[in-house]
Order: sequence, then C-alpha cells, then structure tokens
Amino acid sequence: MRQKYIFPAVFDYSEPPGISISFPDFPGCVSEADDNEQAINMARDALSGRIYILDRDGEKIPVPSDPAKLVKTLQPMQAIALIDVNMQIFSAIIKGRSVNKMCTIPAWLAYEGKEAGINFSQTLQEALIQKLGVKHKIPV
Repeated sequence: MRQKYIFPAVFDYSEPPGISISFPDFPGCVSEADDNEQAINMARDALSGRIYILDRDGEKIPVPSDPAKLVKTLQPMQAIALIDVNMQIFSAIIKGRSVNKMCTIPAWLAYEGKEAGINFSQTLQEALIQKLGVKHKIPV
C-alpha cells in the first residue's frame, strides 16, 4: 500500500444543514458532516478506513477518478473536494488504538495502588512492554 492517496469526494449540500459525502471510486463509502471543515475530516476518516480495509483484505485499491470528468456529472448543490490521506498515520492509529481488557488483582493491591495514585492502565502497559521486550511504541 502506498503511503499517500488523493481521491475525489462529492460533497452534497442539497439537504441543509448537513453535508453528505460520497466517493465515486468507492461505492458505499459515505459520511456526513455539519460544515465544510468537519466534512473534510469525516471524508478523510471514511476514505482512510476504506483503503485500510481493502489493503487488509488483499483487494485492489482503485485508480482515482479524474475530477475534471466528475464535475460534468454533478447535480446542483454538489461539489468535488480532493481528499488526501496519509495511510502510515492512519495505520499507526488503528494499530495503536486502546482496548479494554478485564484484569483481576487482589483487593488489597487495588487499594494500595489507588492510595499511591498509580495509573493501573499505564502500569500494566509498561509491564507488558517490558515483559514482551517491545522495542518501539506506535505513535498515536
């Protein structure tokens, strides 16, 4: 997978106050937003997610459509926005996401840790990194 991609998105303003977002190259990849700034962010998130899943599943990532040709297909109240995504950052975020794991410890240890102001999640992460010999941390 390449590190960066740019794909055209269609921003549809026909049903105020929101903006509907779709990608001609990715049928079913849609989102919505309240304003243009949020629309760009939501479009990036949707596009990154779709590309990530296609790559993960070994499917082909399409060639971006020509925006000049897409403009001719637009309806009133629609516009083309070019959406750029950095898949290296997105992959790091996905791989670095936190998950909730249930952990059981003796009550006295929980009490002592709380009294000492220990962050149990951070302490467990540090212990696992040390125990597993992890040499790097994924940036989030």
